[in-house]
Amino acid sequence: MSESHFTFSEFVAGFWRMESWDMTPMQRLSLIEQYLELGVTTMDHADIYGEYQCETLFGEALALKPALRQQMQIVSKCGIKPAFACRPERYVNHYDTSCEHIIASVEHSLKQLNTDYLDLLLIHRPDPLMDADAVAEAFKSLKQAGKVQHFGVSNFTNAQFSLLQSRLDAPLVTNQVELSPLAMSTLHDGTLDLCQQRRIRPMAWSCLAGGKIFETTNPQAVRLHQTLKLIAEQVGAQDISQVIYAWVRMLPSRPVPLIGSGNIERIKRAVASNEIQLDRQQWFSIWQASMGHSVP
Repeated sequence: MSESHFTFSEFVAGFWRMESWDMTPMQRLSLIEQYLELGVTTMDHADIYGEYQCETLFGEALALKPALRQQMQIVSKCGIKPAFACRPERYVNHYDTSCEHIIASVEHSLKQLNTDYLDLLLIHRPDPLMDADAVAEAFKSLKQAGKVQHFGVSNFTNAQFSLLQSRLDAPLVTNQVELSPLAMSTLHDGTLDLCQQRRIRPMAWSCLAGGKIFETTNPQAVRLHQTLKLIAEQVGAQDISQVIYAWVRMLPSRPVPLIGSGNIERIKRAVASNEIQLDRQQWFSIWQASMGHSVP
């Protein structure tokens, strides 16, 4: 594999909930078009989303206007094998990063997504049984066949990232990790530091903590909600979600937030957060509210 560079849009459209949005193919197509009009051109999928249905739903919509494929970057993930009812041969949730499974999963995703290639493929979760040489073999085969242009990982530790990278000729282009004011471990365990060192942009999933910041009443969430609301007033944000996205994007590794919504107004607010700038005291006020104490 030769040296390569992958460019994300500043936000990524996440489709892991698409199966629950109850949209017609035309409504799904309209949503995709609106994402593109807002400059959100990177589309995030995984083979297992919606019990293997979300890629199919996206592909059905794309088939209505195939020319849109040239305006987007499609990302998918593989490696998780859940014991879904639709896979009765599986009796336990497990991982599979064998060469054979990676290639078969990509072939399936290409068919479901109605495309000839993926712009980016991620290994979805660290696999204790991962043979880095086998993964490298799969990546090389997929690259040579023109079926995947770039590769990365998701939820990997630095050691796992470095192990896989040591077997590859081209750089892994991202690590997709959980990141929010309620989930800050990657700020402190070196994950984002490694991304900054390698000059790769991490993808940030669940920036709004699955809505927990809005719904829960635990002390951490209460502190955060109060602080975020105050800062939203200070910076003129429409709501605290915009402050959260601004907080994530302020990190020097330049995380790319995923927007996991089918609601166009929420999507527009998320994208508009790009115009919001926090100062350092506001950023650390959010950190302090989450941790429950000041920095040392």
